[in-house]
Amino acid sequence: MDLAGLRARLTKLDAELLALVAERQRLSEEVARVKRATGQATRDFHREREVLMNARKAAADLGIPPALADNVLRLLIRSSLATQEQARVAAQGQGAGRRALIIGGRGKMGRWFVDFLESQGYAIEVADPAGSDGVHAHRGDWQSDELSHELIVVATPLGITASILQQLARHRPPGLVFDIGSLKTPLRQGLESLRQAGVRVSSLHPMFGPDTDLLSGRHVIHVDVGRPDAVADAQALFASTMAEQVVTTLDDHDRLIAYVLGLSHAINIAFFTALAESGEAAPRLARLSSTTFDAQLAVAERVAEESPALYFEIQALNQYGGESLAALVEAVTRLQSLVANQDAAGFTRLMRQGQAYLQDRAAARQT
Repeated sequence: MDLAGLRARLTKLDAELLALVAERQRLSEEVARVKRATGQATRDFHREREVLMNARKAAADLGIPPALADNVLRLLIRSSLATQEQARVAAQGQGAGRRALIIGGRGKMGRWFVDFLESQGYAIEVADPAGSDGVHAHRGDWQSDELSHELIVVATPLGITASILQQLARHRPPGLVFDIGSLKTPLRQGLESLRQAGVRVSSLHPMFGPDTDLLSGRHVIHVDVGRPDAVADAQALFASTMAEQVVTTLDDHDRLIAYVLGLSHAINIAFFTALAESGEAAPRLARLSSTTFDAQLAVAERVAEESPALYFEIQALNQYGGESLAALVEAVTRLQSLVANQDAAGFTRLMRQGQAYLQDRAAARQT
């Protein structure tokens, strides 16, 4: 068989593989239906392990790398879980007969909530000065009509969210209200105004991006601002998903986010800034590679593509943000000193301290 014939055969095999993937997806939908009918959880870790072990054994028997089979099956399992999770969310129909207003619904996370709530049966109305999305009911000014919705989500940039919350307090909407801001201390006054106005208000932080299709392993943080009933209502929206839900206070949220987001963003910004200002041209570094460098570069590339305005807000508006940045400066200064002084023992202690901390963190996640 010549090259053209071999390529034609590969093309045919690719089509057959995709047809099998499609069949697997259809079976996943049936599995989801049976699980719902019998009250079983969406995710079965024992079954996942069994599938992966079988795949690795079959791969070895077929003479292909077990790691390749493992990677392919993990992708298929993830796709299957996403299909099952979406089917469960839709089947439970939390929003059937209810209306939801998404203020800022044309933004990235606003659109995510539009899709998520619509899948639960909510009738969606989008309020956004960017105009209609051509699909959902739209109002350019969210105050232009009544606010009798069962749910109002404020998915606006942090800089204007506080004023919107204050204005909502004056309207006293009867439904559940929550924002999805990355920081909460700048919103303290607006959230308190809503609580004092008797509004069922909570504050929510989805710890994932707008391209997320599977909530397994993802966290949703609920900030209790004095209305535990509102927190419970917000949690119910995610009850049919596999998201891990955490309830915290406003100040604890921002103190932790200073490290979870602020520190991790700062490290990556410092990393690509150091590269950009190193004098080493990008084409030269592009020809070099290491496992650690490539992994760090991949994360830094994603950070560099994000909104500078949003990332600046996360650094500048968090009243606890200075703590994590100071810790970063102190760590780098200490590392620099250890290397300059040829202090191998001190360097080893630093590494061992980090190793112990990360092991404790891994153990805590298993409990």
